Amino acid sequence: MTPLPPHQLPLTVRMFTQRFSSTPLGARLARHLAATQLQAWGIPYRTALSDTATLIVGELAANAVTHGRVPGRDFELRLTHAPHVHLHIEVSDTRAELRPPARGEAPPPKLLDDTGRGLLLVDALADRWEVVDRVARGVALPGKTVRAELDLRPLC
Repeated sequence: MTPLPPHQLPLTVRMFTQRFSSTPLGARLARHLAATQLQAWGIPYRTALSDTATLIVGELAANAVTHGRVPGRDFELRLTHAPHVHLHIEVSDTRAELRPPARGEAPPPKLLDDTGRGLLLVDALADRWEVVDRVARGVALPGKTVRAELDLRPLC
């Protein structure tokens, strides 16, 4: 058997999915578990990638709790890590009618506002992000999913 060329090395894609209560505690727990999962995947805690990813998770989870909350329904966090390719972050909630503005269309907050900067941070930090209808196993579900992706560069 001939070895694969370096650009075609086998790739193990890792996934983590967890539901959380649509509360501030649930959003905080999502951020902490994301950092823990990244550490388990070899992305050390308090590195630039870990901090960026957990900040994005925190902002999207806070938005799901604040704007996407439906009483009695959870929000979901999904992380997908393809080493040296990308880190994919998804936060899904069950409220379809309130959708965030598209990438680059979030209005800037007023100078003294305490809120309104979350999507601006996601826009600045993620290589790509979008809002899509919520789907699981090919079936449409109530709600929406906000996806953000970070490109990973090989260390060589």
